[in-house]
Amino acid sequence: MEKRIDDIMRKNFGRGIDQCTDEEIQKGLLILTKEEMENRPRISGKKKVYYISAEFLIGKLLSNNLINLGLYDDVKKVLEAHGKKMEDVEECELEPSLGNGGLGRLAACFLDSIASLNLPGDGIGLNYHFGLFEQKFDNRLQHEVKNPWITEKNWLVRREDSFEVPFRKYTVKSCLYDIDVPGYQVEGVNRLHLFDLDSIEENLVPENDINFDKEKIKENLTLFLYPDDSDRAGQVLRIYQQYFMVSNGAQLILKEAKEKGVDLHHLYEHVAIQINDTHPSMVIPELIRLLQLEGITMDEAISIVSKTCAYTNHTILAEALEKWPMDYMEEVVPHLLPIIRELDNRVRAKYNDPTVRIIDDEGRVHMAHMDIHYGYSVNGVAALHTEILKMSELKNFYKIYPEKFNNKTNGITFRRWLLHCNPELASYIESLIGSDFKKDADKLEDLLAFEKDATVLAKLEEIKKNNKRTAAEYLKKTQGVEIDPNSIFDVQVKRLHEYKRQQMNALYAIYKYKEIKKGNKPTTPITMIFGAKAAPAYTIAKDIIHLILCLQDLCANDPEVAPYFKVVMIENYNVSKAAKVIPAADISEQISLASKEASGTGNMKFMLNGAVTLGTEDGANVEIRDLVGDENIYIFGEKSDTVIDLYAKSGYNSRKIYEEDALIHELVDFIVGPEIMALGQKENLERLHHELISKDWFMTLLDQREYIDVKEKVYADFENRDEWNRKCLVNIAKAGFFSSDRTIAQYNNDIWHL
Repeated sequence: MEKRIDDIMRKNFGRGIDQCTDEEIQKGLLILTKEEMENRPRISGKKKVYYISAEFLIGKLLSNNLINLGLYDDVKKVLEAHGKKMEDVEECELEPSLGNGGLGRLAACFLDSIASLNLPGDGIGLNYHFGLFEQKFDNRLQHEVKNPWITEKNWLVRREDSFEVPFRKYTVKSCLYDIDVPGYQVEGVNRLHLFDLDSIEENLVPENDINFDKEKIKENLTLFLYPDDSDRAGQVLRIYQQYFMVSNGAQLILKEAKEKGVDLHHLYEHVAIQINDTHPSMVIPELIRLLQLEGITMDEAISIVSKTCAYTNHTILAEALEKWPMDYMEEVVPHLLPIIRELDNRVRAKYNDPTVRIIDDEGRVHMAHMDIHYGYSVNGVAALHTEILKMSELKNFYKIYPEKFNNKTNGITFRRWLLHCNPELASYIESLIGSDFKKDADKLEDLLAFEKDATVLAKLEEIKKNNKRTAAEYLKKTQGVEIDPNSIFDVQVKRLHEYKRQQMNALYAIYKYKEIKKGNKPTTPITMIFGAKAAPAYTIAKDIIHLILCLQDLCANDPEVAPYFKVVMIENYNVSKAAKVIPAADISEQISLASKEASGTGNMKFMLNGAVTLGTEDGANVEIRDLVGDENIYIFGEKSDTVIDLYAKSGYNSRKIYEEDALIHELVDFIVGPEIMALGQKENLERLHHELISKDWFMTLLDQREYIDVKEKVYADFENRDEWNRKCLVNIAKAGFFSSDRTIAQYNNDIWHL
């Protein structure tokens, strides 16, 4: 290994390992890893799955790939022998900006697990040049700038494949970049296929901005993930993006099938297509169109596609289920509309219920409806979520197709979220129970034998302290923020959305600030850590970030409060920063309004790293509770049935709570009080204040009181160190269920049959 690395360094940089910079070593190891993967065979079999997704939040790949290839320890030893640290080399790698949040991170975990289970399966997506955006804080506000991650040496491998994609006004010719996906201790590799255009002009976007001419499709098509769709041009651009993705994907699938000698009349025996959320839904009419070009009749093409495509629903939020106006689609893909109309006509002929039509009375195409009617499987992503889909949101479809509905509770690549991001804990676990857990996460249960072992519990606490020190050093270095590694780390990191209720946590911060000002100091200092990006056009979400940043400065600059209580917002939260903060967390905040979070996967990562969940009965929190038991989790808030009922009857009134509960009144008014107003923008703070009182669509105030009470109990319980450490151990031991290896095995057994 030493000779291999040294040869690469000398060939590319003219110097040996000793003389090379960390950045050069990172590039050299990237070359080594890519060579290793290129020389490995593709995983193959009679049937293959194609996982189509608008997002793949793959994170930094160097260490993860080296671990999966079985080279990590050797490489680390070589670097150490030359006075180099793997962590410093890792810091030089840019994070591919190909995803946003849970949806994209899940897709990345799934690709890892598909390969690790030695199943043939590739990802299909787009090669976004600037990804989502890079978040900058200025004047306590979020600003979005472009995030150019594609440098000269990167993971992308240009392929020969190219396809013509027809739009109404012109046809474009795509290009293809692949990223190899190695499984853990598996000989072969799968691939993530990312389609692009050579005509893209990155200089359409000015420095320190994300705005560009949305009309120049050939030049802008793959610049950004989720371009601002608050206007018609943005929505039309999204249709262009989605069709470009699925047309390329469908053409690649048919090309590979033909190369294998597949009879297209039996495509479904060789191919499964998993539609990840509604963004790739147009693959259904597109595949029907392409099969007709192969001489297959419309009837048979529809039948083939209906046995090939499966749909994963990721949301209960109706506004997140895409509905594209027909005239917008006419502008982009007029050739798909006769097929979509035919699909809708067949539904209308069979069912008299207008709620299950593909095209509604307003002339909008409901993507999820098309997926359900013309796919053979519909799955939710947590037990509660799937039940809500069946009994409430998609009830009318469940009545028609009960056999299609199934649950696949999400999972995480526990090797990345334990072996890679928490090596000290992983190594200690291995010393206690052996190494089998790396392949079979259920083996983590063997840790329960040490539930009352004082030495083990003390060691877990020591590892957590070390991780807190590492996170504190990282935040000081990257953001200039000083935090106390001996404080309680209370962490809420995820996309900023009102249903995830970061605003409820912020109101608690106000409560704590006021308590300390009254002289009620916490026994152990508390650090509340937030990390979140808000969609550029999501005004209230950006107002919540503004409030949190104001609270950060308010607490930091108050000598009475600062030693006991800190609020910290991580700038530009991403996978790499998650890997620093999650191992350091004591408390995992999972406080979404019950019935609104489909699953969550952050909750699983925290649990695996020994944090205790403070959460509502929502998403996979329900399953975490079932696994760890009530004594090892803190649950609060109204249940999903109550919440669904309140929505159905318009029974929630935030103003009433605000007016009748003096404490809540005081906390909400603090947002526009003199302390915050001195730091913040009047417009943003008044808008947020008004939203909470007059609308509060995700019922923050409904659970606020109980949240405060339960959180106070969590902090009090933290003081009993032995008991707290025992809770941490139980959480780690029970986290094996949430391995994405288990999720993918279930997808395969129940849906794909590879």
